[in-house]
Amino acid sequence: MDIIKVEDLCFDYITQDENGNVTERVPALKNITLSVPEGQFMAVLGHNGCGKSTFAKHLNAILLPTSGKVSVCGIDTADEERIYDIRQSVGMVFQNPDNQIVATIVEEDVAFAPENLGVEPAEIRRRVDGALKQVDMYDFREHAPHQLSGGQKQRVAIAGIIAMQPRCIVMDEPTAMLDPKGRREVMKIIKRLNREMGITVVLITHYMDEAAQADRVVVMDKGSIIMDGVPRKIFSQGEKLKSVGLDVPQVTELCNILRENGVNLSNEIIFEDECANAIAKLPLKAKRAEIFREKDRADIKTAETAVELRNVTYKYSIGTPFEKTAVDDVSLEIEKGELVGIIGHTGSGKSTLIQHLNGLITPTSGTVFINGRNIHEKGVNLRDIRFKVGLVFQYSEHQLFEETVAKDIAYGPRNMGFSDEEIKSAVASAARSMEITHLLEKSPFELSGGQQRRVALAGVLAMNPEILILDEPAAGLDPKGRDKMIDLIRQYHKNSGKTILFVSHSMEDIVKLASKVLVMNKGKLFCYDETDKVFERTSELVSIGLDVPQITRLSHKLLDLGVDIGNDVYTTERAAKRLLSLCGK
Repeated sequence: MDIIKVEDLCFDYITQDENGNVTERVPALKNITLSVPEGQFMAVLGHNGCGKSTFAKHLNAILLPTSGKVSVCGIDTADEERIYDIRQSVGMVFQNPDNQIVATIVEEDVAFAPENLGVEPAEIRRRVDGALKQVDMYDFREHAPHQLSGGQKQRVAIAGIIAMQPRCIVMDEPTAMLDPKGRREVMKIIKRLNREMGITVVLITHYMDEAAQADRVVVMDKGSIIMDGVPRKIFSQGEKLKSVGLDVPQVTELCNILRENGVNLSNEIIFEDECANAIAKLPLKAKRAEIFREKDRADIKTAETAVELRNVTYKYSIGTPFEKTAVDDVSLEIEKGELVGIIGHTGSGKSTLIQHLNGLITPTSGTVFINGRNIHEKGVNLRDIRFKVGLVFQYSEHQLFEETVAKDIAYGPRNMGFSDEEIKSAVASAARSMEITHLLEKSPFELSGGQQRRVALAGVLAMNPEILILDEPAAGLDPKGRDKMIDLIRQYHKNSGKTILFVSHSMEDIVKLASKVLVMNKGKLFCYDETDKVFERTSELVSIGLDVPQITRLSHKLLDLGVDIGNDVYTTERAAKRLLSLCGK
């Protein structure tokens, strides 16, 4: 039986004047037809703005078609009298769990939906306990949601939907804001709900490795479905996926490179184990690659120190029952011109640490030095420090507010007292760095998510900071937008020689950029070393809730099978180079 049936769905976003007359009609979905059978796990892929979320909102009648029809368990979503039946059958989990959690106690939040559906109290109690056990959050039932990690909050949001006993759950990028451990937790729950409870799952994601675990993958572009099939068939069409701003799993990309160089491998490999087994069966000329340190990136360094922390500790809510040490006795030095990646699980202290660097918060104890000067000593103007240390927050596009892109970029330089000519020059330079000169006269609110992110970053670059701190600059972007952002940051670093600190939950993004990696764990500095050396410590990173790139995990699996390509493999290019040498290519 089909849980969801979509027939010729079209949807237009419309703008009306004060009299209710339509002034603009923007097509968002075009002639979508598909069925979702009961018990299926379907992933939906597509670039930012392709219509994924708009499509998802039609599946439980948050939006209604402009034309065409959507049926849920045989009920037309346009039937207003059956709206509760529809939404009880199809639950929605959104990207940010904070937007979905409404109560001050976990179990009360999970009970919210059943209460509104008129379920009897005894049955609510049974459902709440059962749902929390399903997502491994029963022991946290009396906790306050704000005390939980991002992954735990998302599991609570999922439990709230499970308590409704839906037949289908639609998840709109539920792992986009989570660290690797949180992502693993949520994916484990999704598969358990689908495989063990038989709940139909529709997962919207930008992560190719998540989509690879589904029964079926649907790819959208410009409001239409352009691909629909099992993951192996979809990911075997790498060029087509890249043409619409998407990507393939790292192991698939590796096999593609090897195959293009004459190595006989399948084009339908999507998992690490099967990739390792296939490579181990190849007629290799040797079992161990010649290992030498490649210089994958140029690092601009001087002997001068840009950032120094001496025994910095920061505690929240001192003297209350909620007192917590967020940063615990951290000491480190970052040289001028370095590009440093910062990683750590949710709650590890990353964000608290970087907020010390431009004086947003003051250490409970310890000292912060910028360019050799204690930023909290008497006589230091913190306003000047903040001009020298540019901090770009996660989802920085939410900070945009001006009428045009040019005015938004100019805001910082104007407040610094630049002359009109200096402002004009700063705006032009920053816009060039982010490749948005053609957007200067547009409203920032008319732009795509990736373009808005680049405008927000340009606004900080226009102030010409000596140190640039980026907090998850690529979070939530599709693969094309993410790669573009990474490339622009790399080029800016190369051209400017500025010191850059780059916070990310994506290990793949970190290894593309950073020459050094700083790892935080439970408020402490776990390690700070060259990227090669940090990612050699795979098991240790996993033990503290982090992850390593898929290609690094593959290298360890290969070693178990007797093929040694080194323990410093974290890019597809490096793995391919070494494997080609073993194949005599």
